[in-house]
Amino acid sequence: MKLVILDRDGTINRDSDDYIKSPEEWQALPGALEGIARLTHAGWRVVIASNQSGLGRGLFDVAALNAMHAKMHKMLGAVGGRVDAVFFCPHSPNENCSCRKPASGLFEQIGERYGMDLKGVPAVGDHLRDLQAATAVGCEPHLVMTGKGAQYKGQSNLPKDFPANTQAHEDLSAFVDWLLLKTQAAAKSSAKATQTSQSAGSSA
Repeated sequence: MKLVILDRDGTINRDSDDYIKSPEEWQALPGALEGIARLTHAGWRVVIASNQSGLGRGLFDVAALNAMHAKMHKMLGAVGGRVDAVFFCPHSPNENCSCRKPASGLFEQIGERYGMDLKGVPAVGDHLRDLQAATAVGCEPHLVMTGKGAQYKGQSNLPKDFPANTQAHEDLSAFVDWLLLKTQAAAKSSAKATQTSQSAGSSA
């Protein structure tokens, strides 16, 4: 299975220090939904892992969160994209849960749901904690320089507290460009190796 794990706020949609509390406030970032659609068309399954502490803080309820996601799914459907599932942490920071990123609980839930080891699975986020949670279960960390990640634009190196193998991208669409190019190159290399092996076999 080809799986990609995405953060939500600041990665797919615009973030806010006042939290995203309603469907009206949920606004997709330029090119993000189209990027997810390209992943869908290429056979990738996309899931979201998102801290939603606004629930625990009493800023909105589950019905409002569901309405935001209904809007997202509808907008994705209009461009041919799909998100397989949304995993979210509803707790506030002082609840000391195991699912609020940078803890890895959401990622562990994803691994359990899909019955797979997440080692090497690409995980994308705009915040250090997204990538800390991802690498705790062996995911491949990718930073997008949107949302909270915008502060790193123009920097030649990320701060040392980021995972050493973090790759940075302009936005989610740029990450998708990178991933699809990488997988296409790997497929061509595999096909060439198979062809070479078959040729060697036939001449033996």
